[in-house]
Amino acid sequence: MDSITHLLTRGVDTIYPSREALEKVLRSGKKLRLYQGFDPTGTQLHIGHAVAMRKLREWQDLGHHVIFLIGDGTGQAGDPSGKMKARGKFMSREELRANAVDYVKQAGKIVRFDGDNPVEILYNSDWLNKLTLVDILNIAQNFSVQQLIERDMYQERMKRGETINLREFMYPLLQGYDSVAMNVDVEMGGTDQAFNMLAGRQLVSAMQGREKFVMTVPLLADAKGVKIGKTEGNAIGLTDAPSDFFGKIMSLGDDAIIPCFTLLTDLPDDEITTMKTAMEVGENPMAFKKLLAFELTKQFNTEKDAKEAQKEFETRFQKKDLDASTLPQLSLHNLKTSATIVEVLVGAGIVSSRSEAKRQVEQHAVKINGKLVQTYKDTLHAGDTVELGRKAVKIIK
Repeated sequence: MDSITHLLTRGVDTIYPSREALEKVLRSGKKLRLYQGFDPTGTQLHIGHAVAMRKLREWQDLGHHVIFLIGDGTGQAGDPSGKMKARGKFMSREELRANAVDYVKQAGKIVRFDGDNPVEILYNSDWLNKLTLVDILNIAQNFSVQQLIERDMYQERMKRGETINLREFMYPLLQGYDSVAMNVDVEMGGTDQAFNMLAGRQLVSAMQGREKFVMTVPLLADAKGVKIGKTEGNAIGLTDAPSDFFGKIMSLGDDAIIPCFTLLTDLPDDEITTMKTAMEVGENPMAFKKLLAFELTKQFNTEKDAKEAQKEFETRFQKKDLDASTLPQLSLHNLKTSATIVEVLVGAGIVSSRSEAKRQVEQHAVKINGKLVQTYKDTLHAGDTVELGRKAVKIIK
């Protein structure tokens, strides 16, 4: 396929109003202005962010004007996307800007901020914080309460009796205004951002009388739909140390292999299909996962880093070279409840939540004494060792 077809299909979920409409514009030779926004509610970008950023790099390589927007304005409202409860705390502009200090350094592993056709960096508080009452009213008049309340997550919250905070209720209007303020032709983001991005499409039409395209990319998830990211406690940072990064990729469930190859690498589609078929007929996925870990570690670091990380992983884990005398220890007395595998993983800090511990077990990523755990109800005893990726702990009395 040619570069435009690849841009519009590989790793793309939906294009609004249609792929055909956007393709027509691109094949006319017109260079477009596009952006993706990142609210710095945390300090680290992870491989989930990389899915869309790799697509931004494609646009950049084709000569289009790409904007990397830091949402220190929208972040003050608090994006409700995917949240089943209202936030307990809202962040200030100062906190958000502080979080974003290293964003450019991290994103620079994928997009170019210098050289030919550099990505432009903007902060949306520069215009959102200057909106007057009349400005906000003029934006709001383009939407109805019925339209905004139709969001699936709001409907779910109301069923559960959960709060919908008016501050976060305003979020789509603020993100939508970004497209007007920057005069963009295209907005990109994950499928969870579709509602917010379509609000921008509506505002551009109403306030500027022109077209704005929206391109959504799939959320990085395993075959069961479990998202890989910060909320789920299984985020893999772009700037994680190469050995940690490699080990975290290896700790993913086997059903994350194909989605990761598709969305995070340039491996040809036919090779990914061959790999998928091989696993479906029973071929051991370990070699494929190791290839994935190597390719991604190399992509975000160097080939030398990837080779060293793979060597360390193989020495420590595949060759069963665990030295029990040097492992961190967890006392059974420190556990709040029974010594199930879930309690051990959480108690040792190997995972951040019980739900993540259960998912790791279900994805066959956890071992007890070198053997894969079959159920998260398994109990442990003094002397047992538990492994998840590069992390391990020994149980003591």
